[in-house]
Amino acid sequence: MDAKQRGRPRNAHADTAILEAARDLMTAEGYERMTIEAIAARAGVGKQTVYRRWPSKAAIVAEAVMAGHLGINAEAPPQTGDAAVDLGNWLGQFFMQLGEPAAVAVIRGLAAAATDGGTDAEKLYERFTGPSREQMLELLRAGVSRGQFRADLDIEAAADAISGTLLYRALIPPSAALDTDAAGFLDLLLLGMTPRTHAGGTKPGLL
Repeated sequence: MDAKQRGRPRNAHADTAILEAARDLMTAEGYERMTIEAIAARAGVGKQTVYRRWPSKAAIVAEAVMAGHLGINAEAPPQTGDAAVDLGNWLGQFFMQLGEPAAVAVIRGLAAAATDGGTDAEKLYERFTGPSREQMLELLRAGVSRGQFRADLDIEAAADAISGTLLYRALIPPSAALDTDAAGFLDLLLLGMTPRTHAGGTKPGLL
């Protein structure tokens, strides 16, 4: 018998049940507390059925993202032509999602799965982090081209600062979160990004 003919073919229904179980458990309990055993029990399959398909829960999360079972709204709001307004709308969308426990659980799970490394991390970046970062870079480039942001702005550094802040807000417990909204964060960003006149020849500050 040919090697390709050995074994039982994958069951699409079982695959879906496992991915949906992982989604529900991660949303309800978080990535850290989710186990392969719990995923199998919720999906109504044996633990070995899960392991035959995916080697780790990080791989399951990556597959769930690829299949559209997990994720958050990452669509950029329509641009208005005002870079500060557009960036504020983009930030406001993410800050709003950071107030939703289910969305925060997904972000934490994606971050944890990505740190496991390997091809799963690359898949997660391509599907979620990469497109979101490109949206941000597009907003920053537009602001520079219109003269609304500094011509010498390091947009890569600015994007890193914004992404890092959003991830930090998602990872810290609610009790440790400061009472800062998207508008406050945007004001701080614009202090370093927008052109301004400096008396006495003082050099502009860096973002």
